[in-house]
Amino acid sequence: MPRDGGSEYRIGLEDEPSAEDRRKVIEGIKAYNARFTPRVPKLGLTLLLRDGGGEVRGGLLAETYWGWLFVDILWVDEPLRGQGHGGRLMRAAEEEAVRRGCAGAYLDTFDFQARPFYERLGYQLFGQLDDFPPGGSRYFLRKRLDPDPSTESHP
Repeated sequence: MPRDGGSEYRIGLEDEPSAEDRRKVIEGIKAYNARFTPRVPKLGLTLLLRDGGGEVRGGLLAETYWGWLFVDILWVDEPLRGQGHGGRLMRAAEEEAVRRGCAGAYLDTFDFQARPFYERLGYQLFGQLDDFPPGGSRYFLRKRLDPDPSTESHP
C-alpha cells in the first residue's frame, strides 16, 4: 500500500533520461550519503604522457576523496609499454594523492589487462568478480600509501 495518501507509482525503463531526471537521482543519493559521510571535495587528478611533439601517448585519470585515490583509467600507447611509463604515472598519482592527504589507493582491472603490473607496484587484491565479462574476471586492488615516498619500495 502506498504511504503517501494513495498515489500510485510506476517504474519505467528510460534509455535516454533527461539531464534533469539523472541529476535528481544523483542529488538524491548525495543528500542521503552526506548525512553519514564527511563533506570533502572530490578532486580530479589527470596525468598525461606526451611525446616530443606534444601528442598524448598515455595518461592516468583519477580522483581523490575521503582520504583515498581512485585510479579510474591508466593507459599507455602499446608501442611504449614495458618502458616504465605506466609505473611513473602511477607513482606520480600516488605522490600527489599523499600531498592531498590520502592514506590509500584503489582501482579495478580485468584479467586481460594489468593485474600483475599493479601487484608489482604493491597493490593487493581485495575483491574479484568472476564471469565479468563472460569467461573473464574483474579484479579490485588496493594499496596503503606511505606519506614519505622515499621509504616505499617500487620494484
